[in-house]
Amino acid sequence: MSKVKPSPLPPDTVIGGYRIIRRVAAGGFGIVYLAIGADGQQVAIKEYLPASLATREPGALMPQVPPEKLSLYRLGLKSFFEEGRSLAQISHSSVVSVLNFFRENETVYMVMNYLEGASLQDFIIIARDLKQPKVFRESTILSLFDEILRGLRIVHQHKMLHLDIKPANIFITDDNRAVLIDFGAAREVLSKEGNFIRPMYTPGFAAPEMYRRDTAMGPWTDIYAIGACMYACMQGYPPNEAPQRASNDRMSLALKRLKGVYSDNLIEVVEWCMALDPLARPQSVFALQKELNRPGERRYTKLSVSDKVRLQLETMVAGTKKTVLKATDIGKRVK
Repeated sequence: MSKVKPSPLPPDTVIGGYRIIRRVAAGGFGIVYLAIGADGQQVAIKEYLPASLATREPGALMPQVPPEKLSLYRLGLKSFFEEGRSLAQISHSSVVSVLNFFRENETVYMVMNYLEGASLQDFIIIARDLKQPKVFRESTILSLFDEILRGLRIVHQHKMLHLDIKPANIFITDDNRAVLIDFGAAREVLSKEGNFIRPMYTPGFAAPEMYRRDTAMGPWTDIYAIGACMYACMQGYPPNEAPQRASNDRMSLALKRLKGVYSDNLIEVVEWCMALDPLARPQSVFALQKELNRPGERRYTKLSVSDKVRLQLETMVAGTKKTVLKATDIGKRVK
């Protein structure tokens, strides 16, 4: 039986001088509300409320945390508060603006600009369903990620990592800005302390080192996710998740099929960003920006009919190997 999610705060609840209008979204680590401040300004308020650690009855204000989970809850709370403090110091059009953050009801609230628009994930799904050879034009991808990388570079300069970059966390506003939202500092702290790492990260966009405790994370971790987002903009779907790639990596095959559709330059950059070895990726946003903005003509490799047939055969062989691997794994478990 699945655990009941914590109930959101009721409409018209007043916290920190803001009046809750309605719940906008809810995830494993908190709830986001539309609210109105004393000046009449609409804001988004994110409440720290990890569903794995706390519950809340309908109509209640304070979370209930079991005694055995209290220390972990407080650790995440501290990290969430520090994240709000750090984000409040960043002023960039491509990074969500934190206007205020405060403690109340034995939790923490982060007040942000309320953005109107849709996520990149929404746009990818719409574009994919049109069944065109290109999900997004290359010029669109380059322009979008030029904007996002400018914001991410500022974040890294403030000694922060995002740790949950994915199309759902890139918001395209109605006035055509691309904004990074929903940072994952509290999520990362809890994953290090608790034993529930896998649900923390989004399959396909999480770098291999996010699945292990013995590997350092850094700007290269967010850069892997940027590459995965570019891939999704080209293919219309997320790449295979890192652990699956470690045993049967079909990334090169998938990208080869895009030759002639997208430039070799862009394909090479995506493959570079998504290297399984962290040291083989760009080590900074600046290094990635430099490559994406390199002057010169963009190269295109046009695949011949025989190339396409060969690729199809390679894909079929890779698929067969994957099936054999899975059967072997099952055999090992039975033994």
